[in-house]
Amino acid sequence: MAAPSVSTWSWFAPLAFGVTLLKCLLIPAYHSTDFEVHRNWLAITHSLPVSQWYYEATSQWTLDYPPFFAWFEYLLSFIAQYFDKEMLVVQNLNYASNATVLFQRLSVILVDVVFIYGVMECCKCVKRIKESKEIIERPAFILAVLLLWNFGLLIVDHIHFQYNGFLFGLMLLSVARMFQERHLESALLFAILMNFKHIFLYVAPAYGIYLLRSYCFTENKQGSAASSVCATFPLQARTLSCILGPKFLGFVQCGGQSIICHCLFAVENRKDAGTYLILVTTGHLSLFPLLFTGPEMPLKICLMLMFTVYSFSALQALFRKEGSLLNLPESIYLSGLIPLQVICEIVYPLTPWQQRFPFVPLLLISVYCSLGVTYSWIKLYVSFLREPRTDRKMKAQ
Repeated sequence: MAAPSVSTWSWFAPLAFGVTLLKCLLIPAYHSTDFEVHRNWLAITHSLPVSQWYYEATSQWTLDYPPFFAWFEYLLSFIAQYFDKEMLVVQNLNYASNATVLFQRLSVILVDVVFIYGVMECCKCVKRIKESKEIIERPAFILAVLLLWNFGLLIVDHIHFQYNGFLFGLMLLSVARMFQERHLESALLFAILMNFKHIFLYVAPAYGIYLLRSYCFTENKQGSAASSVCATFPLQARTLSCILGPKFLGFVQCGGQSIICHCLFAVENRKDAGTYLILVTTGHLSLFPLLFTGPEMPLKICLMLMFTVYSFSALQALFRKEGSLLNLPESIYLSGLIPLQVICEIVYPLTPWQQRFPFVPLLLISVYCSLGVTYSWIKLYVSFLREPRTDRKMKAQ
């Protein structure tokens, strides 16, 4: 895939800088129990010998990530001691001083540099060329905004508290190296990613098949690098979501991969753009229950509205000569998300059923959004299977 010249990338730094400033503004926001999880891991790796890392059980939040992430926490702990040494004491359960909050928030922002670099590399792989004097209408620019300003990542990492951006950065770098036919680098990056977070293991079969067909058996090379991997995400995401239940962990960590990865095709194909809009809208709305505190309600609504409006307007402008991105039933379904949110966030809490059945809003959102996510998955697979083989070969070149 051809990459844009260096002179056309002056817009990328302001985009990355702007979203970084927004992340800094979110430092005082609510944080979930995942904040304590990572503080405890900092304390474990800093205070105990390696042999005890995976056996320490003072806290219920035991270290259960692969070794690379444990060593990542270990390295962070050396910086953490300059903010507040008390956060590194294993017995200090639920410790959250201002200095501790500041350090952990800044650590997520800092390691997001990997995600920013991964986004830039993927943007360089965009093959769709659109002649436009306006930078904001170029596919690479739209892709950068959809990835860097992704609503899901913002609320999950920088409010709820996670390190998903850092991990998605490794994934995007691996996918970019596929596009660039740097197969060994792609495989190495994916192997590193799995050693950071084991949940990415379910993508391994797609990687293995692709590498066998495009690197080990080059005479039979066919198929699209990223298509082979990304087309696998939705099925595995739904399966893991069912297994992990109502905690949303499955969707946050797996459905998020579907959204992030599908961005790569949303800017190159009208049908994929329509599928992406359904997936991203329903997927992001399903994350609303993660932020259940009052002060965060207007924040999450405003952030999602801005991202959603931009996604629809930018992609519609990109494909305006090719027709509408959504058909009538799809538009009606997405419109139903508005009354659903009003009922769950405003109406139902005022009813007497709130005390007896507090999880009904969560159930309604989960079921309604799962229909859109499942529909997107089916639509993606049908599109991929019906795509002419010659087109798949062109995508791989």
